[in-house]
Amino acid sequence: MRYYLSASCALKLIESPCVYDIGRDELYEVDEAAFAWLKRASGEEGAETPAEEDFLQFCLDEGIITPEPVRVTRAEALQSPVPSLRYLELQMTNRCNLRCRHCFVGDPERIDMPLESLKKVLDEFQHMQGLRLLITGGEPTLHNEFARFNDMLPSYRFRKILFTNGQSLDDELLLHLHVDEIQVSIDGLEKGHDALRGKGTYRRALGSAERAMQHGFPVSIATMVHRENLDEFTAMDALFRDMSVTDWTVDIPSSSGFLTENRDLIVSPEEAGRYLAFGFGGGLHGGGPGFACGLHLASVLADGRICKCAFYGDQPVGSVGEGLTLAWGRIRPVPLDELACHDMRCEHLESCRGGCRFRAEMMSEDGGNAAQDRAARDLYKCCAYGII
Repeated sequence: MRYYLSASCALKLIESPCVYDIGRDELYEVDEAAFAWLKRASGEEGAETPAEEDFLQFCLDEGIITPEPVRVTRAEALQSPVPSLRYLELQMTNRCNLRCRHCFVGDPERIDMPLESLKKVLDEFQHMQGLRLLITGGEPTLHNEFARFNDMLPSYRFRKILFTNGQSLDDELLLHLHVDEIQVSIDGLEKGHDALRGKGTYRRALGSAERAMQHGFPVSIATMVHRENLDEFTAMDALFRDMSVTDWTVDIPSSSGFLTENRDLIVSPEEAGRYLAFGFGGGLHGGGPGFACGLHLASVLADGRICKCAFYGDQPVGSVGEGLTLAWGRIRPVPLDELACHDMRCEHLESCRGGCRFRAEMMSEDGGNAAQDRAARDLYKCCAYGII
C-alpha cells in the first residue's frame, strides 16, 4: 500500500527535520529516517508502507499522511539558517482606517510595499523554511494591491495569519481570502475597546470575528491592557471561550507612537502585571530554551526595512533589496545568561525569557537609548510573576 503526505503538511529542515501541519499549526520533529520516508511520501508516487508500524499509525492518527493520492506543488525542503527564521511579521502597508490612541506606529507616511517586493519576501521566507507569516500593517487589507497579494498566497507552504482591526472584513473579502487564520484586535468590551479605537469599532470588530468563524477561519484575538478595560477581562475571557477563539493574546502596549500623547491610558507594572495571567493558547511566535524573546522572529516594514521586531524600526539590520537571508544573519540572538535576570538567579527566567526586551529597554535608566541594556528588566513581567 502507498501513502501520501497530506495536502496541509510541509516538510521543513530547521534545527532538526520536521513536518509542519499548516492547517492545524502543529510542528512535529522527526528523525532522519522518518524524514526521508515522508519526503518520498510527498512525491506524486507516494511511499510504500514503512516498516515501523507505530510510526505509520501515529502519522495516520495525526493526519500527516493519507492513503489517497495528493496533488500539491511543494517547495523543496532546504536547510534553514540556525537559528531558523520561523515567524515573519510582514508590515505590508502603513495605511490604516483608525487612529488608535495606543498605536506604536504613530502617524507615518502612507506607504504600500510594492507587489514585487512582497513576492521577494515571500519567496525568501519559504526558501528559509519559514513557518508562520504574520500579515500586518497598518491595516493590511487597505494595501492598494491587496487582492493581487492575496492571490499569490496559495503558492506558499507556510501558515498565513492576517492581523486586522476588523473594520472592513466583509463577506466578499472573506469569501476570497487565502489565509489560514485571522487575528482580530479587540481591546476590551464595548466601553474599553471604543475608548481606545473609536466609537462603534467594538461592534464592527466583534462582528468581523464572528463572521470570519462562520466562513470557517480559525480566529485569534489580541488585547492590550489599558486604563479603560481593566474591569472587562473576566467578561472577555468568558466571551472568547464561548466563541471558541483559538488563541487569546494579552499584552501591554509599549510607550511609543500615539501612546506617548495618551499617557492617561498607561497602567503601572504593579497594577497591570496581574492581567498578563489572562489569555490562552500558544501565541503566534515562540522562543527557544536559553534565549530571550525573538529567537525565531524578524519584521519587515512597509518601507522595506528589516529589523528584529517592529518596535526596533529605528535600528534596521537590512532591507528587502539586500535580502531577507542577509538581514537575518545580522540579528544576534540574546542568550538568557547575558541578562541581569540571570545574575539575579530568577527562578522564572526560562518561562519569562526576560519579557519584552524593547519594553525593558524603554524602562531602563537611559530611556532605551542603549542598543542592548542587559540590566533592563521588563517590570510588567516581573510583576506578573510576583517578583516585585
